[in-house]
Amino acid sequence: MSSRRVVSLKTLAQHLKLSPATVSVVLNQARGAAAIPQSTKDRVFAAAEKLKYRPNMVARSLRKQRTFTIGVVVPEVSEGYATLVMSGIENYLTQSGYFYFVASHRHKADLLRDCATSLLGRSVDGLIAVDTKWKHKIPIPVVSVSGHDEVEGVTNIVLDHVAATSNAIQHLVELGHSKIACIKGQEFSTDTEVRWQAVQKACAKWKVPFDPDLTAQLRGDSSSPQMGHLATQSIIAKGKPFTALFAFNDISAIGAIRALRESGLRVPQDVSVVGFDDILSAAFQNPSLTTVRQPLQRMGEIAAEFIVGRIENVSNKAEMKAIIVEPELMVRESSGPAPLNA
Repeated sequence: MSSRRVVSLKTLAQHLKLSPATVSVVLNQARGAAAIPQSTKDRVFAAAEKLKYRPNMVARSLRKQRTFTIGVVVPEVSEGYATLVMSGIENYLTQSGYFYFVASHRHKADLLRDCATSLLGRSVDGLIAVDTKWKHKIPIPVVSVSGHDEVEGVTNIVLDHVAATSNAIQHLVELGHSKIACIKGQEFSTDTEVRWQAVQKACAKWKVPFDPDLTAQLRGDSSSPQMGHLATQSIIAKGKPFTALFAFNDISAIGAIRALRESGLRVPQDVSVVGFDDILSAAFQNPSLTTVRQPLQRMGEIAAEFIVGRIENVSNKAEMKAIIVEPELMVRESSGPAPLNA
């Protein structure tokens, strides 16, 4: 067969003596591919490479009346939260034969509006909003990761923040801590207010005095550890003693540990630190970070599964308004017993 000919799916299937459906499932790595023997998959990929087969995406889109493309909106692409969620999204979409565009809005309302307009202009079939206050009504399915607003046509994927904060505060209380400092998230984060209310409820539940002087809010629009460093410095400057610190996320917890050390305080001997998210580097910090694991990669996979399900009119997907995921406390080296003289 001449390598100059345009090889169709049908031609490739005939060459392999397989049905076009089987070849399509293998090449698209669709969910049905698991039932196909590995030897058959190897033959299909080898033949596709040898014959230089290229799928006709235009024809596929016209036939299905879909572009098989998803828009993903994130505040920014950086270490931590968004990266792990996007990893889960990518895992599911690539297995389902979908492509995706990523647009960053940098916490600016006009950029968010432009992102939505641009993605709709590229005929995406659905949209996933990550840590973004999504309140727009658009004519395609939307799934919001960490979305807390009830918006028509939007499915929210959210963590059980009450359980998450309760587990963290309980862990510190059981270690003998009663003077606990807290770092609140930036105003733009979708989780900030929900988690802050949950922190106050957890303190009341475990009878921990909630002291406003031992709290600080992350400022600016950066996700750098510097924000946690500055917040912790402001708490230390108030001169009130504390033996534990619960940070809004792992990135700010890393900055907090630096600020504590610069003030001559040891972690965890003098001050225990608990983060939130369980980013990839959390277990490799020095000390390794005790943190509330938010299953971010899984949340991304769920978001992708639901957006594809809604696009393909899977009935139970369209009916779901919110999906709650459970946290897990990861106890490591940054938390320990409260000092005896505290």
